[in-house]
Amino acid sequence: MLEMCTRPLEMCFGGGGGGGDELLWHMDLKPYVSGDYSIAVVQANSSLEDQGQVFTSPSATYVGVYDGHGGPEASRFITQHLFPFLHKFASEHGGLSAEVIKKAFDATEEEFLHLVKRSWSARPQIASVGSCCLVGAIANDVLYVANLGDSRAVLGRRVSPNGPNNQVVAERLSTDHNVAVEEVRKEVVALHPDDSHIVVYNHGVWRIKGIIQVSRSIGDMYLKKPEFIQQFGLPIPLKRPVMTAEPSILSRKLKPQDLFLIFASDGLWEQLSDQVACEIVLKSPRVGIARRLVRAAVQEAAKKREMRYDDIKRIEKGVRRHFHDDITVIVIYLDHPLSSSNGRFKEHDFIDCTSAPVDIFSLNADEADD
Repeated sequence: MLEMCTRPLEMCFGGGGGGGDELLWHMDLKPYVSGDYSIAVVQANSSLEDQGQVFTSPSATYVGVYDGHGGPEASRFITQHLFPFLHKFASEHGGLSAEVIKKAFDATEEEFLHLVKRSWSARPQIASVGSCCLVGAIANDVLYVANLGDSRAVLGRRVSPNGPNNQVVAERLSTDHNVAVEEVRKEVVALHPDDSHIVVYNHGVWRIKGIIQVSRSIGDMYLKKPEFIQQFGLPIPLKRPVMTAEPSILSRKLKPQDLFLIFASDGLWEQLSDQVACEIVLKSPRVGIARRLVRAAVQEAAKKREMRYDDIKRIEKGVRRHFHDDITVIVIYLDHPLSSSNGRFKEHDFIDCTSAPVDIFSLNADEADD
């Protein structure tokens, strides 16, 4: 079932160049058993470090947003491996659970460690590549959200089951593992009582050992494993691992007032608040909603530089990273309880996986050549 998640399907499901932006890819709207979903990605880095994917079946829906750093390898690796591990462990344990999701995260981290060990001698930099990892899973009317890093899942819901349709409350479902957050700084400091410089504030930014802002990830082996910590020759010696791959996991029963979910990398949340993003979704047409959120974020980034969106979209990849980050957005509408929607589609029509392209600039160049 999940073989389709291990090969690129972007040419089948999406389009590039939204509104003349050659670094924007989008899949405007697609049905799944409980409603519709929409995906959009805009590239700012020289190599796209964000990845996003949605797997749908009659019994479960998986959503993944992976925000890489240090290179694209870790986020691409997660795209190939995490959903198959989720499916494997869910099958072995009789369904989804927090334990199943944790096992899938652990197995993905372990497999990436094997890749780093195999590649280390030829490509030492692979030890410094990592990725945030945000996953949503829905089965039997239960939503699970698991997270490493600072990508974020936000629920848009009515104030009450019979509340007005024109009002929405934003409810954050994930934890930002970023030392810019005071609680996260305190957590990291508490784990390293003998290191007074475990978190460093420099040039207006908090970082662990002055290196990285997120405290949890897949990868970043040079900050986790002794053999790479010692060999990487960091300017600041490390006494022990300073990052983990332990996900924060939330589960909740879906309720009638739950309207939609927004899963996005921090590139969106750096520009838009949870509430503003939810109000955009509530007040806008469904078709192209993820693309609309990406454009709103880029417009906000442009405004900060006293520019227009049209100015930013002309800037080439790499240089564009000085104006905003890679941004991945997935919006999931919650129209039908899973328990009552299995008749919406024939089962053989409804096993599907949509993945964003590994590189938007290259994808659009290929389309232009075709």
